[in-house]
Amino acid sequence: MITTVAAALAAYLIGSISFAVIVSRVLRLPDPRTFGSGNPGATNVLRSGRKAAAALTLLGDGGKGWLAVHFVQHLITTPTMLVPVSSAAALAVVIGHMYPLFFRFHGGKGVATALGALLGLDEWLALVAILVWLIMAGAFRLSSLASIAAALAAVLWCGYWYRFEHAYFWSVLLIAILVIWRHRDNIRKLLAGTEDRIGGKRA
Repeated sequence: MITTVAAALAAYLIGSISFAVIVSRVLRLPDPRTFGSGNPGATNVLRSGRKAAAALTLLGDGGKGWLAVHFVQHLITTPTMLVPVSSAAALAVVIGHMYPLFFRFHGGKGVATALGALLGLDEWLALVAILVWLIMAGAFRLSSLASIAAALAAVLWCGYWYRFEHAYFWSVLLIAILVIWRHRDNIRKLLAGTEDRIGGKRA
């Protein structure tokens, strides 16, 4: 129990590092929380016009998701603890990104970090989510819709592959719920037909 709590806390602190804010400060760009959607993530950083900054943000947010899970996995010496601790770390790093301790709990929507965490749990799980995101984004040019679809696909795949009683499934399910919840404003815009497409045009 103590090991799981410690791993989750470490993962949460890793997730609390906001690469959107850090990259913007280093490159002397506007704080992503002050323009566009106000979301400190790669998509909003891209609105600054700096593709390199958005790419660095994406890599940083995804990388910390993977690192948090990978880090705690290498600290576990008891095989029976590997799955529950990894599951807790995956969930905690996403929560850290969404509600970061270091940035007054004003975080992003967690898509890139969630994909990184999935990669840490299972490469195939991450691959399914990425493929669904790419297919949906290519077909509809709506990042929010692609993210929601990818989250749901990860849950379905995890339930099929690991079964519903597995700790990975419950972790992925909670991550998906959080990702969808953070996209609630986008869902309203999708229903109203006012959501911006990738490239700037509206749905």
